Amino acid sequence: MTIVFILMNKLEIGQSIRERRRTLRISQRRLAELAGVAVHTISNLETGKGNCTVETLLKVAQVLGYAVRVGT
Repeated sequence: MTIVFILMNKLEIGQSIRERRRTLRISQRRLAELAGVAVHTISNLETGKGNCTVETLLKVAQVLGYAVRVGT
């Protein structure tokens, strides 16, 4: 599955992450553990709050099975 996050706003990215996490039936805590980030980072991503690094976004995307392509 490929998703182009660069063309999405923060809220759309968060919604996509939340939907995929729920589809996979994993908790925010488990996703955070698998991605090596804090639980509040996942919460912030899903709600479009704050900013995260590209590295963090890539870690979360990898756990969720997304292939991320940056650009057009």
